[in-house]
Parts: sequence; C-alpha cells; structure tokens
Amino acid sequence: MGPHPAVAAIRLAVRRTLHDVLSAHDISAPDVSTHGVSAQGAGTHGVRSAQLTAAPQPAAPLPTEPPPPLVLVACSGGADSMALASALAFEAPRLGLRAGGVTVDHGLQPGSAERAQDVADRLTGLGLTPVESIAIQVGRTNTGPEAAAREARYAALDAVAERHGAAAVLLGHTRDDQAETVLLGLARGSGTRSLSGMAAVSGPGGRYRRPFLAIDRQTTRKACMVQSLPVWDDPHNTDPAYTRSRVRHEALPALEKALGKGVIEALARTAQLSRDDADALDAWTDEAERAVVRTPGSTPADEAGVPDQADGSPQPGRPGTRSDGAHATPGADGTVELDVVRLYALPPAVRRRVLRRAAIEAGSPAGSLFARHIEEMDRLITAWRGQRALNLPGRVEVARQGGRLVIRHGSPN
Repeated sequence: MGPHPAVAAIRLAVRRTLHDVLSAHDISAPDVSTHGVSAQGAGTHGVRSAQLTAAPQPAAPLPTEPPPPLVLVACSGGADSMALASALAFEAPRLGLRAGGVTVDHGLQPGSAERAQDVADRLTGLGLTPVESIAIQVGRTNTGPEAAAREARYAALDAVAERHGAAAVLLGHTRDDQAETVLLGLARGSGTRSLSGMAAVSGPGGRYRRPFLAIDRQTTRKACMVQSLPVWDDPHNTDPAYTRSRVRHEALPALEKALGKGVIEALARTAQLSRDDADALDAWTDEAERAVVRTPGSTPADEAGVPDQADGSPQPGRPGTRSDGAHATPGADGTVELDVVRLYALPPAVRRRVLRRAAIEAGSPAGSLFARHIEEMDRLITAWRGQRALNLPGRVEVARQGGRLVIRHGSPN
C-alpha cells in the first residue's frame, strides 16, 4: 500500500524540483580512467628504458570525487515547511543528493530562540544534515515590519546557502500563499509583474525553489498529520495587525463566500498567466532599451533622424533604430538619458517599464517607486506642456530637455 495521497503529493512535487536541481548542476565525477597512462609505458622508445633505470616516483594522488549537491530547506516549524522538510528528507537520498535544513529566529516573540532550536532538532530527527538555527535582527524600514522581516530572513538564508555551497534552498510557499500575493498585488495596483506573484524559481542563480505552488495549504497540513509531524502555528499568521493575515482570514473567505469555491485556484492560475505576460514584456523592454538610450552630447536628429515638433513634443512614428546595443545604465555622473521620440513610439506597457528601469538605475529605490511616479514620468513623454522636473524617491530628478528625458541622482538645490 502506498503513502497517503497528501504525502504522495508533497513528495512528487519535491521530486520534480530535485530533478530540476540535478539538471542545473553537473554532478559527474572527473574522468580518471587515463590518469598516469603516460607513466605506465604509453611513451615512445627511450622513455621506456629510462623508466627502468630511474628511481621509483610516488604515485600522484587520484582526484577525489566531489560531494553530491546540497539542498537546504528553510523551515519555520509550520505545516507547510515541515511537510516540505519531510518530503526532502525522503526524496533527496533516493536521487543521490544531500539534504540539510535551516530555521531563522526573527526574535520577534518571547521564546523564539527555544522554538527555533526545537525546529532544528526536528529537522535533525528527519535525518537532515547540516542543520542550522540562525538568529537575526529585524530592523525598521519604510516598507513595514513584514517586508523588513522578509528582507532580513532572505539575507540570512543567502549567507547560509553560500557558506555551505548549497545548490538550492527550498521554500514552503503554497498555492494559498500565491493567491494571497496576487490579491495584495491587485490591491496595490502595481501592474502585471506584481500580479505574477512568486516565481517557482528565483534568487541568485535560481537558488530559491518553491515546489508547493500548485499544492494547497490543506494538503500540507494533512501530510503532517498522517506522518505525526508536530507543527507550530505562528500567532503572527492570525494577527489582524498584519496585512497578509487580514487577506488570509478575512478577504479570501469573503471572496469565496461571494464568488464560490475556486477563487484561490483561479488567483494562482492568474499568477502564472501574468508571469508569462510579464516575461514577454520584459524581453520586449530589453530590446526597447537599446533603442532609447541616448549618447551624451548627441542631438535628436543625430540619433533618431526625427526632429521634435515646434512645441517640443516628439513627432509620432519613425522612431529610427540603433545598433550599438546600449542599455539604460547611468553615465559617469549618474545620469541616464533617454530619447523622447523613440519612447513616444513604444507601446505604453513597454515604455513604462523602460522608465521604471531607468529610474532605478539612476538610484530610485525599487520598493519606493510606485505606479503614480511612473505615470508622472510618462506624462513628460506623452503630455508634454513644459512641466517642471519631477522628484522621485531616492533624490532622483527627471526632466524633459528638448528631445531627451534626463534622469539623474541628486537634484540640484
């Protein structure tokens, strides 16, 4: 008799992810079949006779086989991450992988250090090694306590992964988490990329993997129950002071009551569709950037071949092309210059992406750059009436100067 369906589901999801990790890393041992062949008589005449009279030489050590890749699981002790840890402990040895774990103590609740040690002990009990418990300090930021905790947590996970040379870190986000993320993005009005939710693979070099994005929270909790795995329910997850908690316990249940079951699945599906669209638009934006970046000191006619109209607005159409492969990176003085004519000719979705990237390159913090900022920048292109320069977060100034949009860090006083 096979495992319980919930256990089978989490193991299958982890197995697929581990196969992807194996595909992304070369785990073959070095070829040692020809090691020392030339010293064993494969040479020409003369070499063989010299070997007969020469003093014996110590054999060179054979190269050691590299250890198999290490995969870590980030575990809070909750049902989602404990289910993930159990599936990793089961599947990794069967695929020739090492499996370890890490738990992060945010220090935000009484007894958090003891709880973190208890989680580490559970991971060790599952057979994971190495296992680490990392204590962090959550600082204050303008983006709120949730974002601050997340930033500190990922910094700690990055440090652990790099210290151990881990090939991947598994995260226990489920389909329910994805639905919440999409709903939060929809409420912010942040655009397609925000609606795309969490990626299955993210981080430097594809370090972070989320095997459970197609699995609901009920399945992970059931998997823990049938395996007799103790779980810890973080009280922050039910605290209405946190936005995500209100979405989880108030907004989503209200939507399901009004619209029927299937809302969570539909939101998660929207995330994947939005991600596909956002990826395509980002690729288009990569190409557009090469055409709109201005060479310092040039004129609109030099680069685009299309003069501005008498009132300073761009001539529509005929954007011209460039073949120098320039990108929207700041110059020596931290200034980014974009060609207004070519920007005007781009579809709005692509143009606004170019503007956002340029503002970030000039020094505007991505987390503080909102849709209204990009819309104001866009009006300097599409509704130019001699507006004054804009001031963006991070002391970045955006000004229209003839046929150029000039974005610089440190606006003059």
